[in-house]
Amino acid sequence: MREDAVASFAGLDPAETAFFFDVDGTLIDIGPSPFEVDVPDLLRASLSRLLARAGGALALVSGRPIRDLDLLFEPLKLPAVGGHGAETRLHTSEPVKRVVDLPQSLRDYLIAAAAPDPRLQYEDKGYSVALHFRKAPEHERHLVSHVEKGLAIYSGESLEMLPGKAMIEVKRPGVNKGEAVRALMTREPFAGRHPVFIGDDVTDESVFAVMPELGGASYSVGRTFDGVPYVFATPADVRRALSELANAGG
Repeated sequence: MREDAVASFAGLDPAETAFFFDVDGTLIDIGPSPFEVDVPDLLRASLSRLLARAGGALALVSGRPIRDLDLLFEPLKLPAVGGHGAETRLHTSEPVKRVVDLPQSLRDYLIAAAAPDPRLQYEDKGYSVALHFRKAPEHERHLVSHVEKGLAIYSGESLEMLPGKAMIEVKRPGVNKGEAVRALMTREPFAGRHPVFIGDDVTDESVFAVMPELGGASYSVGRTFDGVPYVFATPADVRRALSELANAGG
């Protein structure tokens, strides 16, 4: 299935396609922590070239805040969805649009779950809090229990718990990557094109779900998802396909 995915993606027409890419586990390899990852220079070059070939219809769709995406891919700056849909930036010259932040006291309560072990890490994004246990998987149950208690304490707030790869995030319900991609597809330069999305995690399922109604196609990485016909084995295979498409035609 890996070679089928590479060949299928490399055969797309950038002039007719809107490209959406998850980042961690899709474009780049999962690191020991969210703060220990590598963005290859070749990937930056491929994305820049494909952005030009697609007339700007290319966006990153990530759980990371857009400010972090800009730092990771610097000097390249791309249209982006951040925070699983809590942030959007259609054009790089415009400010980031974002949802209302969670109460500070709730964020402080959630962050306190990481205190027992320095291997536990957190991201306070304002509009959400992510707790990472890649380096300490034995603490997963502790983190889930802490989050569940927090949701009960703040029952008057509209909240939900989003699981991911060695991660738990608390955010507003109805804020997801799929709805953000749907909104981008109504705007130029994405409107009127066939959307294509590549993702690797359960946090990407909301995008997989909207692709059929948008007339688009999905690819996954490392695992299969219902309704997703092509599977890349690794992010390295995604980068190879991206390079082939970006550099097609000279």
